[in-house]
This record gives sequence, C-alpha cells and structure tokens, in this order.
Amino acid sequence: QVQLVESGGGLVQAGGSLRLSCAASGRTISTYAMGWFRQAPGKEREFVAYIIGWSGITTYYADSVKGRFTISRDNAKNTVYLQMNSLKPEDTAVYYCAADATGSHLAYAYWGQGTQVTVSS
Repeated sequence: QVQLVESGGGLVQAGGSLRLSCAASGRTISTYAMGWFRQAPGKEREFVAYIIGWSGITTYYADSVKGRFTISRDNAKNTVYLQMNSLKPEDTAVYYCAADATGSHLAYAYWGQGTQVTVSS
C-alpha cells in the first residue's frame, strides 16, 4: 500500500505562487507515474499534470495550466511537487495527488486526501 499526503495549499492572491507537495510512504514511488488532479466546488475532478519515469523525463499538463505549473519529483524524498505560478481564481480547487504503480499514468490506484488552494482576485 502507498499512502499519499498532500501539503502546501493555502490562500494566495491572483498572480501569486504556491508549491504543493505529495509525500509518499509505504513504498518507493520512484518508478510510479504520479499525477495531480483538482476538483473545484460543483465540478468534476479534472486532470492537472503527470510525471513518468524515474528521472521524471516525461511530463504532461492540462492546457489550462501549461506554462504556469511544473510537476517534478524528488526520489530521495519520495515526494512529488507541483509548482504553481501565475495563479488565477479559476485555479481554486482541492488538489489531489495520485500514484500509478504501473507507471503508465492510466491506472491511478492510490490517492491522497487533498489540499485546498484558494486564489483570490
């Protein structure tokens, strides 16, 4: 089993930055595909970004965050990050990280509890 704990959320003004962390325990996630998702009030959960490979060589972003968000991993810390810059009010949501042991980003079996991000205008 893998346990995921997100942190780093909070309240920030539009244009500001936050860095979310997703700390894993139970197993080493260095070969897992890791993803970030978000869910805004009254909306369905949506994909934000994923990272694949031990070195994190492959990343992919939703169009809505491309160029503003960066996903990365620190294998020594068993942690994945989401650097969020130029935040907009529409980025307000609960952000979740997820782990896919197959490494494919298509089978996320493990999810964190989420961290709230609120962007004020």
